[in-house]
Amino acid sequence: MKNLNTSRSLGLRTLAVHGGQQPDSLTGAIATPITATSAFSYPDFDSGALRFSGEEPGYMYSRFANPTVSVFEQKMAALEGAETAVASASGMAAISATLFALLVPGDEIIHIGTLYGGTEGVVRNLLPRYGIKPVHVANVSELEAAFTKNTKVVLVETPANPGLDIADLAEIARLSKAAGAVSVADNTFATPYLTRPLALGIDIVLHSATKYISGHGDATGGVVAGSAALITPIRTLGLKQFGGNLSPFEASLLIRGLKTLPLRVEASSLSAQAVAEFLDGNSAVDTVFYPGLKQHPGHDTASKQMKLFGGIMAIELKGGLNAARTFLDKLSIITQAVSLGDTDSLACHPASTTHSAVAPEIRRQSGITDGLVRISIGIEDTDDLIADLQQALEGL
Repeated sequence: MKNLNTSRSLGLRTLAVHGGQQPDSLTGAIATPITATSAFSYPDFDSGALRFSGEEPGYMYSRFANPTVSVFEQKMAALEGAETAVASASGMAAISATLFALLVPGDEIIHIGTLYGGTEGVVRNLLPRYGIKPVHVANVSELEAAFTKNTKVVLVETPANPGLDIADLAEIARLSKAAGAVSVADNTFATPYLTRPLALGIDIVLHSATKYISGHGDATGGVVAGSAALITPIRTLGLKQFGGNLSPFEASLLIRGLKTLPLRVEASSLSAQAVAEFLDGNSAVDTVFYPGLKQHPGHDTASKQMKLFGGIMAIELKGGLNAARTFLDKLSIITQAVSLGDTDSLACHPASTTHSAVAPEIRRQSGITDGLVRISIGIEDTDDLIADLQQALEGL
């Protein structure tokens, strides 16, 4: 990493550009080179043995570590204020490696509120196969009573996907520490530009880097950040044993995406606030789920732990499934797609896409109805997005 001036705390925009990287020592290239190799040579027999035993630093094999991937990891650690980070091939690889590294048969995991559909599948369906018990609580107020001697992990996603529920991270961290459990926060929606969970006491923060970190819809990845003591076993399991490593090509795209992360997230957040206020007054919309609206039940908590309120919202249409189908099919500028956090604005119907594999009764408990539409606001002109939404809502 560059010898950055550390006499003062650097801002997130500066860290996004400079954190974790330096000009290439061989060529002086400013952009991080893509180290496209599967294996790395070592100078002699003893050096190889020492590297593989962990007694000597050095690259060996790109599934274990790669210079391009390392820059991405260091940049993410800098942005999250973490000691270290490990990258993975996807957000689900990051979540799976984290949970399986922290939990063993007989352990319990408490998950709070609504989770992304893929995460729900791991927690509710996969972990029980290995003797790990999931315990669900609807909100933080129920957390303390749910702890047992077997609770080892508390998992939360805030803002939550897709209903934008907000959880008090500082309170989760406090209660988890008191119970001797590791707290894990999925920070995908907020990004480190809006919320830094580790600074609020959370132990581990993770992301689907496919979303805002990439920002351009052209790379898939995940990342987990925290203390070396917690991240090292996640690295060992996720990369050496599961083999879910990030490729250097994807890492290069994610490094590029991080450089503009603060600018993109701020632009989409400011635009989303205006869009949410417009939708809140539309006769076809029953409810707008956006923490930037004062009537949102998580508004006060979000105001404390978020710099802005993010670029994602959900709306409940009065006409249910048929209205959702008509609305989505009429959109012109906003694209129907299941991802989020792109420069392009995207919209989807969670019940039939991102959460379609979640049991219907769990979807209902989580507020994922047939009339719910999730919208990810990009960086287009706000007036153009509002006009597109207005014409799509006409006649519903």
